[in-house]
Amino acid sequence: MHSTTPLITTLVGGLVLAFLFGMLANRLRISPLVGYLLAGVLAGPFTPGFVADTNLAPELAELGVILLMFGVGLHFSLKDLMSVKSIAIPGAIAQIIVATLLGMGLASLLGWSLMSGLVFGLCLSTASTVVLLRALEERQLLDSQRGRIAIGWLIVEDLVMVLALVLLPAMAGVLEKGDVSFTLLAWDLLLTLGKVIAFMLLMMIVGRRLIPWILSRSAATGSRELFTLSVLAMALGIAFGAVELFDVSFALGAFFAGMVLNESELSHRAAHDTLPLRDAFAVLFFVSVGMLFDPHILLERPFAIIGALIIILFGKSIAAWLLVKALGHSTRTATTIAVSLAQIGEFSFILAGLGITLNLLSKEGQNLVLAAAILSIMLNPILFTLAERWMKRQNTDTQEEEEVELVAELPQVPLNLCHHALIVGYGRVGRLLYKQLTAEGFTVVVVENSPSRIGELREKGILAIYGNAARPEVMELMRIDCAQWLLLTIPNGYESGEIAATAREKRPDLHIFARAHHDDEVDYLQAHGCDHIVMGEREIAYGLQQAVQRTLPQQQSAFCPLS
Repeated sequence: MHSTTPLITTLVGGLVLAFLFGMLANRLRISPLVGYLLAGVLAGPFTPGFVADTNLAPELAELGVILLMFGVGLHFSLKDLMSVKSIAIPGAIAQIIVATLLGMGLASLLGWSLMSGLVFGLCLSTASTVVLLRALEERQLLDSQRGRIAIGWLIVEDLVMVLALVLLPAMAGVLEKGDVSFTLLAWDLLLTLGKVIAFMLLMMIVGRRLIPWILSRSAATGSRELFTLSVLAMALGIAFGAVELFDVSFALGAFFAGMVLNESELSHRAAHDTLPLRDAFAVLFFVSVGMLFDPHILLERPFAIIGALIIILFGKSIAAWLLVKALGHSTRTATTIAVSLAQIGEFSFILAGLGITLNLLSKEGQNLVLAAAILSIMLNPILFTLAERWMKRQNTDTQEEEEVELVAELPQVPLNLCHHALIVGYGRVGRLLYKQLTAEGFTVVVVENSPSRIGELREKGILAIYGNAARPEVMELMRIDCAQWLLLTIPNGYESGEIAATAREKRPDLHIFARAHHDDEVDYLQAHGCDHIVMGEREIAYGLQQAVQRTLPQQQSAFCPLS
């Protein structure tokens, strides 16, 4: 069975090990990404026990890259980037240059070639999107000025790495010909850039019209499966076409597919429906990367690993700190940005894999990148904790600097607000409920965990709080102690139950309303303190019954007498 079903064996083994090690990592309060990477190491050929098919690992990793980059493009917001462009663009570019030069210096000490050093330095210069977003979310910083700068900084890093993925094959092709003249290099780079520009123009001109049309047609069928398939078909098809027709990378094709799709009105639904598959293949990507890692490098090259970690944890972080301070921002902002970037992740793996394919990076170099990534991801939460403690002890910011940042981070809710209604979740249900309550004169506060949606609400003058409503500090900001109603409109009934239970502990007399989709959710919500539960199907049936009854006086003869 094992020899005849390598794909199933690899998928099952990889996902099961990823789940077990991910749970262990979460229990140890470190990033689950570390668990996924370690699961791959255990499934790889360099450790005893279960060994997955290493021939399938590169293809699974490639699928993971396509869906990862599609997700990056799907959430790419030019508006968010432009709001912090004065610091994110120059800061990220300068930090990449510094980190790349430091990596090249370490590579030179190890006796590597100039191109190997360049690829190695680029791998050490870019932080993980997944790790950064999770760290900011856990600390309620996504909607702060510091969080926006960090995200904008990372978008610039991603764009630079996408460009590097395009240019490296052209540079490798020149080196293979044995002629490194400036003219030949410039011609190949121009040819590659020409293909990229042609692909981009095709996506911007044709894709922006064709992709939304395909989405709307598939959505009009009413089939969720067909809609999800249309999104995946476009993501994978465009990525494949980019390689076959324009000789650009899968990553760039998938990125532009997501970016064009982001402009569609159905982009939120597309992101939601494809999220489980994207998450699954993202996990497989990290598992596949772990399978390529040889743990013997920890014993054979300990000083090289320490050198790479110093560059990641201190070299580029100190450079980022100095750049943020030089651009006129506070010590708190500079420290947050510096610590956020003190790790490497998915783009580093993609670049290292490309370097191996193009013979620009040795297997030893890839192992150094993987070892440094695993260790830096493990150490990043510790650095965040230490930085927060240090900032609390220090009083280095001026009063003016502190006030600017506090205005960006505190919710726009008066501290003396009472007798108000709290709406948790501003989706379709929450939006309609807000309009109805405010039209009747109620004071309403919205609680949302989407940074972009919070920004839209505050621009409209709506009282809004960012964060997870189940967290105690968010409960305090909501003024749950004197609120009159809590209306849970989020679609996940079990998540609503957790919020209701926390609120009930603090306010036994609070009126709590929630929505549910299934009977088991109704039971769960009742057990966790909800007073009133609205189930969609029941309300539809009740509404139809009321509509029928309203027709009885005019159509009495159409019905049998009621006994």
